[in-house]
Amino acid sequence: MNYYYKKETQMNFQDTVEKTKSELSKEGFGILTEIDVKATLKKKLDKEYDNYIILGACNPSLAYKALMAEKDIGLLLPCNVLVYEDKNKIFVSAIIPSVAMEMVPNLSLSEIVKEADEKLKKVIDAV
Repeated sequence: MNYYYKKETQMNFQDTVEKTKSELSKEGFGILTEIDVKATLKKKLDKEYDNYIILGACNPSLAYKALMAEKDIGLLLPCNVLVYEDKNKIFVSAIIPSVAMEMVPNLSLSEIVKEADEKLKKVIDAV
């Protein structure tokens, strides 16, 4: 079972990052964190790596509902979205929240994560 939803884009890396942020915003997600893995690995380890950005995306409405249902759910937030380059191809990928939340035995989360699944899939499809 995949824990992510992914597609290859036809845009360059930077345009894909910007388009992904824009589509996340349209679905009510803000970016809480942005990690440039390539720059971090170069700075911390002096290692070369492909373009790779991790966006920590949060939909405040869904996060609030999830926190009301399960206080410790914050351990699984935010929803990570990736934009990366692999062999001269650009990909955008998002976690599938329902798969990540399978380990949480709280049925009241099911509708919330289903909505998050749908929104993130819509973002990836639109990039």
